[in-house]
Amino acid sequence: MKTVRLSRARLAAVATSVVLPLALATPALAATTVTFDCQADAPVVGPKQVTLTQDADVTAPATITPGGAFDVVIDPAPNKVPSSVSGYTVKNINTFALKIPIPANSSFVSADLTGGSGLGDTPPKLTVDGGVATLSFPGPIAGGATFELPTVTAHLKAGDSGKIETKLAGTSYSDPGLTFKAVVNSVLGDVTAPTSCFPSPSPVFTTTTIG
Repeated sequence: MKTVRLSRARLAAVATSVVLPLALATPALAATTVTFDCQADAPVVGPKQVTLTQDADVTAPATITPGGAFDVVIDPAPNKVPSSVSGYTVKNINTFALKIPIPANSSFVSADLTGGSGLGDTPPKLTVDGGVATLSFPGPIAGGATFELPTVTAHLKAGDSGKIETKLAGTSYSDPGLTFKAVVNSVLGDVTAPTSCFPSPSPVFTTTTIG
C-alpha cells in the first residue's frame, strides 16, 4: 500500500482549495428589522404618524458570475396589526402593497410566492412594472390579528459587473414603499385612512458581487 504524506504547506494549500470555493458559494444572509415611517390620512381626523416594524430574513449569493442566474429570497417573519392608533381602534387594514425594486446590475426573470397566512381570502400576487416588483393583496386583516407575508423567491440574472444590492422601495410619504388602507373607529363611525409608509432608515439587505 502506498502511503502519501503531505507537508504542512501542501495541507494548507489543499484545505484552501476546498474551503475557499465553499466560502464563495455561501449565501449572504441578512436578518433585518425594517422600521416603516407611516402617515395615515383620515378624513376630518387628519394625518396621523405611525411607526411599524417588520422582521425578515433575506438571502442572496455573496458572488455571482457575469450573466449568471441567482435567487434572492425574502422571508418575512410573522407580524401583528396594531389594535389601536393614536387612540382610535383599528378595525382592519386592506389593499396592501409592498414595493421591492429589481436591484441595479440585475434583471428580473420570474418569482415564486410561498407560505403566508392570515392575509384574507384572496392570495397575494407579485407584479413587476418599471423595474419594481409589487407584492399586493386586498385583505382585509383585522386589527390586532397576526399575519405572515409570503416568502418571495426572485429569480434574477446578473449583469456584466458591479454589485447587486437588495432593499425596499420608498423615500417619503409622497414616494412610499408600502401602502394600505386602515379602517378605524371614530366618533363619526368607521373612517378609512389611506396610509403611506417608507423604510426609515432603509437598510441594504444583501450585497452580491459580480465577478
